[in-house]
Amino acid sequence: MTRRIALWDSAFARRVLPLVESAAEHTKLWWGIAVGMAAVGGYRGRKAAIAGLASMAAAELVSNAVCKPLYERRRPPQRLIPHEDVHERPDSSSFPSGHTAAAVGFTAAVAGTWPWMGALCSVPAVMVATERIHRGAHYPSDVAAGAAIGLAGACLVHHAPCLLLRRLLPG
Repeated sequence: MTRRIALWDSAFARRVLPLVESAAEHTKLWWGIAVGMAAVGGYRGRKAAIAGLASMAAAELVSNAVCKPLYERRRPPQRLIPHEDVHERPDSSSFPSGHTAAAVGFTAAVAGTWPWMGALCSVPAVMVATERIHRGAHYPSDVAAGAAIGLAGACLVHHAPCLLLRRLLPG
């Protein structure tokens, strides 16, 4: 599967995926979307932006600070990636994909607050996940694990206020 995705050679892949990777680096893409939602979306936009950023932070924490140190996994071998983008891979563990965790965490939390904006955010989120495999930074299982972590982060952010209120106001 890694090789099949890496073999995808189209004008779209050559032009758009590097731009997506650059925008997603250090979560710039998601911060930019959050600022835009907060600026033009009114109360719902601000609420969605906060939920997205909180979920993204939780997903990044779990994937990068907890899972990567526990699960040392090498990046896919260069022989599986038939294009020149392989040389710029990170040195950290391949498992899980932190980019995907952040993308899915942000998108899922936004969707829980503002569904149509979550649907719009799903397009770059899928592109980020695809790009991570296409460039040889991750195996598909790394991306799937990152997506699961992102969904868990969104679920936590969605349910945390209720759980806190139950704790603070028993009975």
